[in-house]
Amino acid sequence: MKTSEAILLIEDDHIDILAVQRAIKELGAHNPLQIAKHGSEALHLLRRGNNLPGIILLDLNMPHMNGIEFLEQLKQDKDLRQIPTVVLTTSSDEEDRQTCFALGVAGYMIKPVEYTDFISMLRTILEYWSLSELPNYGYRHLAAHASLS
Repeated sequence: MKTSEAILLIEDDHIDILAVQRAIKELGAHNPLQIAKHGSEALHLLRRGNNLPGIILLDLNMPHMNGIEFLEQLKQDKDLRQIPTVVLTTSSDEEDRQTCFALGVAGYMIKPVEYTDFISMLRTILEYWSLSELPNYGYRHLAAHASLS
């Protein structure tokens, strides 16, 4: 991932936010981390359109607008729907998983309890997107950051 591309984390749990911040730092990624506490806040950030993220990490269980409601809005917006979105959730509910994939998520990951497992999961997500050959949708292209390996 290019170091100038932001990662948008949509998460309401302070501990999980800290875990993502710490993991990104430990992985050596220098991408700015944008944080939204719920889907409505994230849509507001995205629709300002100044600095669209290279990837969205999305929790499902949030107040005001949950992750599925956010995805429904995101995927209806022609300017935003192509941003790769990976669900990071504690929900192993099969209906949630199916709904998210039907809405076009790039991945669905269950948050591990152990921090070392969380680091490994986040490394996998970032490496996958750094290696993916995504089309250029006019706002950016993900590219590898050498220190993720």
